[in-house]
Amino acid sequence: MALVLASGSKIRAELMKNAGLQFETDPSDVDERAVEEPLLRAHFPPEDLASVLAEAKANDVSGRRPSDLVVGADQILAFEGERRTKPEDMEAARRQLLAFSGKVHELHSSVVISRGGEAIWRNVSTARLKMRDLSPAYVGHYLANAGDSVLSSVGAYQLEGLGVQLFEKIDGDYFTILGLPMLPLLAELRTLGVIET
Repeated sequence: MALVLASGSKIRAELMKNAGLQFETDPSDVDERAVEEPLLRAHFPPEDLASVLAEAKANDVSGRRPSDLVVGADQILAFEGERRTKPEDMEAARRQLLAFSGKVHELHSSVVISRGGEAIWRNVSTARLKMRDLSPAYVGHYLANAGDSVLSSVGAYQLEGLGVQLFEKIDGDYFTILGLPMLPLLAELRTLGVIET
């Protein structure tokens, strides 16, 4: 039985590797937009959306690898009652950061473990982040220095890098912000006997 990460995310793989986990990566082929479309129409809360997407990814890979334990994850950013997606370009990133300026947004990160094509464990963790007041000039300088990497993040920032300078206050777990709630995941892997207790 292998432990498998159903994601191509470099940061999620790095978090698992840094925690000493032995695992393989096998990214899911799930069409996330197709999965979430009916859920958005039904006004699912963002934390439920994250959970459904994480489970869809885990079950997709688990269906191909029924004897393995598969970890799926997803993160949803909610701002003023709306789900936000990764910015399409630097102008969209600029507009988003200016909208977030001085306000709070939430990151809902879900992690699911599946075996035999079915979820056997789920967790959703939420972090609340307040950006400081940002001037348009500062946002322009930040984006120029951070570069296109901001487009790979739903919030247009990487907290582990320059993005930390955008914030005034953060309530929540660091791993939740990075998109993989490690503490509950590690606790469940201990329960399942995958890692030492």
